[in-house]
Amino acid sequence: MRTFRNPILPGFYPDPSAIRVGEDYYLVTSSFEFFPGVPIFHSKDLVNWKQLGHVLDRPSQLNLDNIIPSRGIWAPTLRYHEGVFYMITTYVDNDKEQHNFYVTATDPAGDWSDPVWLEDAPGIDPSLFFDDDGKVYYTGNRVPPEGQDYPKHMDIWLQEIDLESGKLVGPKHSIWQGALKVGHAQEGPHIYKIGGWYYVLIAEGGTGHTHAVTIARSRNVLGPYEGNKANPILTHRHLGRGYPIVNVGHAELVETQHGDWWMFCLASRTCGGYYRNLGRETFLTPVSWENEWPVVNPGKGVVEFESAAPDLPEQQWPQSPARDDFTNGELALVWNFLRTPRGEFWSLSDRPGYLRLQLKPERLSDLANPSFVGRRQQHLSFRAAADMTFAPQAEGEVAGLVLLQNENYHFRYELGLEAGKLALRLIERRNGQEKQLASVPYNSEKVQLQVEARGQDYSFYYRTDEREKWKLLLGGVNGTLLSTDLAGGFTGAYMGMYASSQGAESSRYADFDWFSYEELN
Repeated sequence: MRTFRNPILPGFYPDPSAIRVGEDYYLVTSSFEFFPGVPIFHSKDLVNWKQLGHVLDRPSQLNLDNIIPSRGIWAPTLRYHEGVFYMITTYVDNDKEQHNFYVTATDPAGDWSDPVWLEDAPGIDPSLFFDDDGKVYYTGNRVPPEGQDYPKHMDIWLQEIDLESGKLVGPKHSIWQGALKVGHAQEGPHIYKIGGWYYVLIAEGGTGHTHAVTIARSRNVLGPYEGNKANPILTHRHLGRGYPIVNVGHAELVETQHGDWWMFCLASRTCGGYYRNLGRETFLTPVSWENEWPVVNPGKGVVEFESAAPDLPEQQWPQSPARDDFTNGELALVWNFLRTPRGEFWSLSDRPGYLRLQLKPERLSDLANPSFVGRRQQHLSFRAAADMTFAPQAEGEVAGLVLLQNENYHFRYELGLEAGKLALRLIERRNGQEKQLASVPYNSEKVQLQVEARGQDYSFYYRTDEREKWKLLLGGVNGTLLSTDLAGGFTGAYMGMYASSQGAESSRYADFDWFSYEELN
């Protein structure tokens, strides 16, 4: 029996939404303050996924200027109808106001249209449903019109939408308020029509430890909807905080071309206690049907690390090399910026074969767009390294590697000047306060920096080039700093390359010859 391993998308890929088009499967996830926004993936077998690009890859589509961490793009839904792909999502601003919009494309790899912003569409987590009679419905969550009975009590609502004009039409309908009176944070609704029933699948319980998936059904799309007496149909909250997969929820149902059903959901892996450095990841689990209700992973009822693979021909994609030598004309799809990139601060052509980062005044601790190019941490134990050439000319000019959770929780492993002389230093920023953990004099403009993480035990190394052995700068560093459990928010840990003049103007730059990332067993 062929099996597969969860998570199918390791690292910070939350709120999965997936569809089948013929024998092809497509999936999108949330991206919050990172640019480009909404990564989109393609699969033939539901298990092996290849990134096609990003749905929101132009500044005209996505302005993340000064956005607070964990705001930005929340919970996209992907849908397909009559040759057109639709991605609908919420942009959450710094005041926590929600702005819902959709974009379209005829090719999921892009280009996608500029946003169509929807008026009078309160709440978050919008979804589209195309009914058999040609009508299209928008569904999302909102504060109940009659008011909230308890904190975070939300209402799932539905309204017809005219996609040609980009407007909601007709009355709004409250269709469900979840399975439990104390469930709270009813969100992430998706509507399906299966066997004459309309089903609304939602998340409730909040996206933390009490997250859950619940479902209701009706013969009429407008309701009334009856909840499944077996709700929640999926949760891990009853398994305790020692279980290795936690906060399971925010799901999507997909039927294969052979009539089998599967559920995508988000969940987190804990490490070194109840710490979730990788954020919320995308998992897959089988579904069967009994009495016209879905049963998730029959006989077990939980998401597993290893399960029997879908009955689909296996389609593996070429693996990206562990080392990026920056020899292509474009950045690989794994790389992101922090907020919408402003200014010409990076280049792959100024020095061919290198990623050049210009020093910007913006710091990593600013709510700005620093000179940072990063990627997700995807494994509990990993090794990351980079080769950098950098010649600072003034105090405050720094460049190096960063391990990032947000602006107030990160590690900076950087080369800079101390009393006029080059030095390598490791700086921890915790709750907005900075502490230098280690420093060593260094006498070359060329340096290779390496980080090894074995669970929550982080070690930082350096050398001039491959002819030398790695030298330990500092070991035994506690990596829980990078978990959402300390730092807050909804994202997972990032790592990458960084250059800053820390408030001053500078014409200096750092050249990165390569960056490598690999899992450690």
